Parts: sequence; C-alpha cells; structure tokens
Amino acid sequence: MEKKTIVIAEDHTILREGLRSLLSGDDEFKVVGEAEDGLEAVRSASSLTPDLILLDLAMPKMNGIAAIKEIKKQTPQTKVLALTIHKSEEYILEAFQSGADGYCLKDSTHYELLMAIRSVLSGKTYLSPDISEKVLTGYLEGKKSIKTSTSWDSLTQREREILKLIGEGYKNKEISDYLCISVKTVEKHRANLMKKLDLHNVSALTAYSIEKGLVIK
Repeated sequence: MEKKTIVIAEDHTILREGLRSLLSGDDEFKVVGEAEDGLEAVRSASSLTPDLILLDLAMPKMNGIAAIKEIKKQTPQTKVLALTIHKSEEYILEAFQSGADGYCLKDSTHYELLMAIRSVLSGKTYLSPDISEKVLTGYLEGKKSIKTSTSWDSLTQREREILKLIGEGYKNKEISDYLCISVKTVEKHRANLMKKLDLHNVSALTAYSIEKGLVIK
C-alpha cells in the first residue's frame, strides 16, 4: 500500500521532531516536509502537494487560520488537520470555516492523533473528544452562537495577519516583504488597525495581539 504523505507545520522544534518520529514509525505515513511558520506551511503544501498537512494554529509570520485558507486555495486536495491548544468555540469555528478537515488538541494521546489523521485522510471530519458538546453541536448544525459583535470581529483576515506580525516585532518593511505587499499598504492596514481597535501605538497593538492569542509570550 502506498504511504500517505504528510507535512508537519509546527514552530516548536522539539514537538515537530516528536511528531516526525511518531509518524515515521507508522507504515501508513511518510513525512515529506516540515514548516516552522505559516508562510512556509503554505509554500510546502504548494510545492509538495501532500495528502495531509498537520498544522499548528499559533505560528509566526502567518497564523494557522490564514494558512488554512491559502492551502485550500492553492491545493484543495490536501487535507488539513489543525493541531492546537485552543478549545474555544471561536478558534474551532474559524478553523472549519477556513477549510480545516479536522481539529485535534495538543493534549491528545498519540493514539488519538493517529486516529484523527486516519479519519481526515479517509474523508471524515475529525473533532477532538475533549471539545465541549456545546461547540460540537454548534458546529454540526452549522451555526455560530449568538454573540455581541466586537472590534475584533471587524478586522479583516489581512489586518489580523499584520496585527500578528506587529505583535511579533516586525517592522513595516519586513511585513511588506513577508506578505508581498507594498510598505504603503502595510501602513494603511496599520492605521486601520489603530482606528478600529482604538489603540494608538505599537505597544498597545502588541499587547492586544497577545491577548487574542495571535502571539505566544
């Protein structure tokens, strides 16, 4: 039987190496690539067209939600299994709405992770058992819980990407290089962020990005 190809996208080296060791020891899978950040994950998916990409949602340069959208746009045949610490409804719904095929928590056992990978590769949707019944029901019904609209909800995906990069300490020129957009466009997005969030300096934007889980400190 031909092995299923997998790319591991995880910014923590020890965890990435552990995942590679686990998957390489299984006769069903072949790890064909690794990525340390969201942009690299998208590029790896595009160049390697793996059967599945195991994707951390909290990564540098491009967050997992944005990466899922790009991967599905460029290589729709590649399955995406989100691997994350986040159990909140907001993250789960955003991941699936972006095109994720499964959602697995990092505190899962090795057995559960392998089961998640096999389920997704077989065309099924996977949700970790630890996800609350409320969130599961809401997802299966295709509905979001009613919640008050916030300034966070008003941000576009591009604005969230730039907010993440600002929080990680990147300057306008570096952000423009990473996202392949002009410095002027970055400046415009930064101004929009400050206006929408009512935040008036980089320190405040950085603190907000940490609060929202875009940057792990």
